[in-house]
Amino acid sequence: MKGVSVAAVSALLVIVLIASPTQAQDQCEEEGNVIIDVILPLSLAFIMFSLGVGLTTQDFSMVFREPKAFGIGLANQMLVLPIVGFAIATLSGLSPELAVGVMILACCPGGVTSNILTKLAQGDTALSISYTAVVSVASVITLPLIVGLSMDHFMGESAPDIDILELGVQMFLLTTLPVMIGMLVRNRSPSAANSMEKGVNMTAAVLFVIIVLAAIGSEWGTLMENIGTLGPAVIALNVLMLTIGYQSAKVLDLPSIRATTVSIESGIQNATVGIAVGALILCSPDGGLSTLSLPAGVYGVLMYLVIAPFLYWRVSTSEN
Repeated sequence: MKGVSVAAVSALLVIVLIASPTQAQDQCEEEGNVIIDVILPLSLAFIMFSLGVGLTTQDFSMVFREPKAFGIGLANQMLVLPIVGFAIATLSGLSPELAVGVMILACCPGGVTSNILTKLAQGDTALSISYTAVVSVASVITLPLIVGLSMDHFMGESAPDIDILELGVQMFLLTTLPVMIGMLVRNRSPSAANSMEKGVNMTAAVLFVIIVLAAIGSEWGTLMENIGTLGPAVIALNVLMLTIGYQSAKVLDLPSIRATTVSIESGIQNATVGIAVGALILCSPDGGLSTLSLPAGVYGVLMYLVIAPFLYWRVSTSEN
């Protein structure tokens, strides 16, 4: 078990070194920031590794066993969510950088958090895990494309030049590859994966909290200047997608247990990915995290306040 853990951690370190945020660095005159260059990407890679440790190839089988349920959730997350995010970013009066940050958030996949919330809400956890696994892979392609278009639209000539292919490769290295390493650990040594899973998930949760607080703290001034528009914008995104997810599933005759899953997967995004992508694209002039990361950071806090009433309603009604 110890050898497996050391090998996995070593692989994550190599990945972070290869996927260093060169695009953002090229646009800043400051010396490299260890938080942005190492800690943030390593934390994201570890969080995604924690997701992979809990996955098996069987978790992807829901795509074929429940095609209707999977298709509804996939359409919500890959099509409806970016459209709703674009509408909110356009109508909310956000600055161009924050508007792009909202679009980054709207393109992020779900994560371990959505799986846990689905379980608490008495949803279909296996279906939730399938969504997370598939969308995490697909977002490597969709996120760079949509974010590139969003930067051109909202920021115009002031938008930094980004290499969409390079961003996609960085995302693959920091998200998909760590998931694959985690799955490999489980496949090669299930006992080691079971032993480390609880500790890995706890560490990932702590890293998530640290990343969110760092994103908010480093851009505190910008947050205070825009809290009147940014707060309602991310809450609206959360509420609308939870509602659209549940109602679209019910309209198409899915049972409540799966409608709950579709709702949570449609409405809960991986804020860590949003924060990291913002840092990969554009660094802060003062060496902190990017303004592009701020919407995801605020969302990482507020989503729990928004989802709490939904969880209470689902548990209290117990419609399974």
